[in-house]
Amino acid sequence: MPTPSESPTPGVRLQRRLVEAGLLACVAGLVVHRMWTALPAPRIGEMLLLAALWAALAGLLARAPRLRMADAIALVGAIALGVMAGPGPMLATALLAAAAIAIGTWVVDDAAAAFVVGCAVIAGVVGWLLPWPVHRIEVYAPMLAVVALARRRVLGACLRDARRRWVGAVDASPRIAAMSVLALGLASAGAWLPTLQYDDLAYHLGLPWQLLRNGRYALDASQQVWALAPWAGDVLQGMVQVLARGEARGALDAAWLVASAALVARATGTLGTAPAFRWLAVALFATLPSVALLVGGMQTELPATAPMLALLTIALRPGARSWIAVALLAGVLLGLKAIHLPAAALLASVAFLRSDGLRPGRVAVALALVAAVGGSSYAYAWTRCGNPLLPLLNSVFRSPCFAPVDFVDTRWRAVPGMPVPWSMTFLTARHLEGWNGGLGLLLVAFAGVAIAGLGPRRTRVPTLCALVAIAVPMAVLPYARYVVPGLVLLLPPAVATVAALYPARRAIALLAVVCIADLAFQANSGWTLHTGGIKRALAAGGRDAPLLQRYAPERLAIARLREIAPEAVVLDLGGAAHAELAGRGRTTAWYAPRLHAAAIVADADPSGAAWAQLLRDQAIDVVLLRAPDATPARRAGLVRAGAYILLTVGPVECWALRPPRTP
Repeated sequence: MPTPSESPTPGVRLQRRLVEAGLLACVAGLVVHRMWTALPAPRIGEMLLLAALWAALAGLLARAPRLRMADAIALVGAIALGVMAGPGPMLATALLAAAAIAIGTWVVDDAAAAFVVGCAVIAGVVGWLLPWPVHRIEVYAPMLAVVALARRRVLGACLRDARRRWVGAVDASPRIAAMSVLALGLASAGAWLPTLQYDDLAYHLGLPWQLLRNGRYALDASQQVWALAPWAGDVLQGMVQVLARGEARGALDAAWLVASAALVARATGTLGTAPAFRWLAVALFATLPSVALLVGGMQTELPATAPMLALLTIALRPGARSWIAVALLAGVLLGLKAIHLPAAALLASVAFLRSDGLRPGRVAVALALVAAVGGSSYAYAWTRCGNPLLPLLNSVFRSPCFAPVDFVDTRWRAVPGMPVPWSMTFLTARHLEGWNGGLGLLLVAFAGVAIAGLGPRRTRVPTLCALVAIAVPMAVLPYARYVVPGLVLLLPPAVATVAALYPARRAIALLAVVCIADLAFQANSGWTLHTGGIKRALAAGGRDAPLLQRYAPERLAIARLREIAPEAVVLDLGGAAHAELAGRGRTTAWYAPRLHAAAIVADADPSGAAWAQLLRDQAIDVVLLRAPDATPARRAGLVRAGAYILLTVGPVECWALRPPRTP
């Protein structure tokens, strides 16, 4: 890449002005919206202390021969993850990753891209098998081990190549590498948390827990209207949960984080940047506030980021079998969430064309692969409920499993008279379950960089693909989390653009300031970070119970019920923790439309007779409730039904209606 001159041409000066205009607009937004008042000062202090502790421990390890500071920081992160997430989840994720890389190396030669491609194949196959009782550790472990062993030589060569690239990248820019790996480590701290986020407890945990407890998935949308929604991410979570014999979310999320970081660096390097800028691209990714939140949950935007980045690396440097990889990656994006493939459609098309995918017969094969990898949830939703997108577009499909209306989340609306990118950046609470600044500053700060990146041939197509990946979900629903994969996709061409326009020191300083600003707002991305979840997880030393007691005592009550009444049908009147009951949970929230409607009717009867009848009709064994859920009608219904308090966990009461059933 040519070195920028201190005497730039008129074209370069114009591009610099565009870059600086975006940065100045960001500064203006920070001032106009008084963003310093939104800074989570206590969390910033805790983050600095954690970073200092991390660096100090790494400094001690770095005294060992041939161990650089970046190596030591990464080693501290791996040890911390093993302690906090547990060795079982780490080993389960390692086995899945080994098999995935073994599969992926048939079509790509990069370890991170191979991991993503292999996960796509595994999720695609297992997705079709969900209704069959084959999801056992004695099935998963031998099959994954056989795949890895059969390709052990290729797998070993791929991992040695990854290590060689790591060593070369660290040696080329050791200081920036160490800081970037530390930023990545801070983002990985979200994996230390137990599963606490609302959507995970109400929905995403359902599939993994059913596979673990029942060996199959029930495909039942009557108690959870999202039960047949795209499930590729939850399928992989379910596999590692079965292998680990318990929840393993944190370890798998950390694997997605590391794979995405590696792909960011690979794509940035392919665009011709020096190693320092590849590390800065990793730092920008790691400090994007939503990334740390996603590592602490089961939402699809984290795993969706990796396939998009893998598509970018293929588009920039296609190989002989890349067209197959493109189809598999497009399939897993479809299997993760319906919005992800349209967002990546331009990128996938470019990668497919550059991979010589328009040869006779290849288009048909590619479409078949997309359907095979990503189509299982849509097919089952169509055959079971008559709507492949349930509960979306139900005014068209009119499935009896949901009201004949189009589901729309009315919480997220564009702010009148204000561009969505601006309001997402500075009024983030209007677009996310978080606080202002929780998406980070890149949408505005890199606006000028993106426009400048559309000029040079080297960055034009990657920048355009990233802008489409941001704009499509933003146009469908102004919800900030959906644009995260597109924002990450923008990082390689954005960093390459800045590196090409400015002298190295100035470019590094500019990008570093953006990293620091984003890191300051990291805790605003969601409540688990904003309330000091990382600090509490560290204080608990890897034990989930103290955090669950504080944030989700229902989970402790359910764990106790699994011991004393494993076959009980449990009604969670709070509506936030029924998914892990593995098909034996019930809720009166809108997720279960018929029970929700029946509960509204029962609440209108102050005598409690309607509630008592509802509990009998639903064959409820145990009711979970807190004081705010215990309306007079519900209390009266429990009394009429002869219920008694079976156990209490903090503010959660467990009322038994009859002697609990046992196996």
